[in-house]
Amino acid sequence: MQTETMAKKKTETVATKESDAALNQELLHSMLLQRRFEERCAEAYALGKIGGFCHLYIGQEAVSTGVLSLLRPDDYVITTYRDHGQALARGMTPRAVMSELFGRIDGCARGKGGSMHMFDKSLNFLGGHGIVGANVPLATGVGFAIKYRGGDQVCICFMGESVVNTGAFHEALNMAGLWKLPVVYVIENNRYGMGTALERASAIHDIYERGASYNIPRAMCDGQDVFAVRAAADEAIDRARRESLPTLLEVRTYRFMGHSMSDAVSGTYRTKAELDEYMKRDPIVLLRMHMQENGELDDDALHKLDDEMKAVVQDAWDFADKSPEPPLEALYEDVLVDTTSDAVAEPALSS
Repeated sequence: MQTETMAKKKTETVATKESDAALNQELLHSMLLQRRFEERCAEAYALGKIGGFCHLYIGQEAVSTGVLSLLRPDDYVITTYRDHGQALARGMTPRAVMSELFGRIDGCARGKGGSMHMFDKSLNFLGGHGIVGANVPLATGVGFAIKYRGGDQVCICFMGESVVNTGAFHEALNMAGLWKLPVVYVIENNRYGMGTALERASAIHDIYERGASYNIPRAMCDGQDVFAVRAAADEAIDRARRESLPTLLEVRTYRFMGHSMSDAVSGTYRTKAELDEYMKRDPIVLLRMHMQENGELDDDALHKLDDEMKAVVQDAWDFADKSPEPPLEALYEDVLVDTTSDAVAEPALSS
């Protein structure tokens, strides 16, 4: 009997390790895809294939991957203009994202949204919003709709740390706290709102503590460690799903590129020495090292995966390049949409 129990425990331990290894492979796949994709976006922008603004996600991949890896297909995601990586992490195809960046008809918004407005209804990915803080009230509305309908979905709302100083942030979180809505507000604190350091813009440096103002749970985690992100997000998502309670989660991360493609990588508002120091904690490198130390990844497997991701991104580039531009008449399409309601109309009163 004791031998059987020991054998069972050993089997469960092996299964857990295999499960962990498989999960880590998925996490690395997602993060590496985002990194290679964004690197090619920088190249495409320099070549004039991408117009307008373009905000890259390089350095923050553990946030999108860690949070979104925990969601169900029917959960909701809404974010800001730094949205390519999150769109990919949610499951949008690289072809659809790259085509949108190129302004082509096969893009997720038929080429009319561009870099800042990724959107996919089938994935419940609700954008990509260019106005700072504009997505926060929308996420609160989604949370209200979930609760009103009696569902158990969760809405994830990504934002930068500069959003916490906007009026919409305070109003939306106050309502979420008052009405107990299933929204996880994720602050991607990369330390610089455009070119202004957090310490120069916020009287409170531990910005997750702002959740106290709305009587909602709050937490902070290391945004360069995908396991730390998953642990913090898992608790917040579970709370939202089971108790319909919001959470303000500050994820401390760092962008390795400038605010946008028009912004210098370093030398203006941050030093190269600071950038170099943060790059020592590259989230992809940290995950890779963890997997190598646990025998889950060797150099050959890493190079193979990297080559696969580069090929996927090259395919997305080639596909987007061949996709046609929207015709002129597309300017008048999708301006208004017919909506339907599940509500039963009241019968008309007889005269």
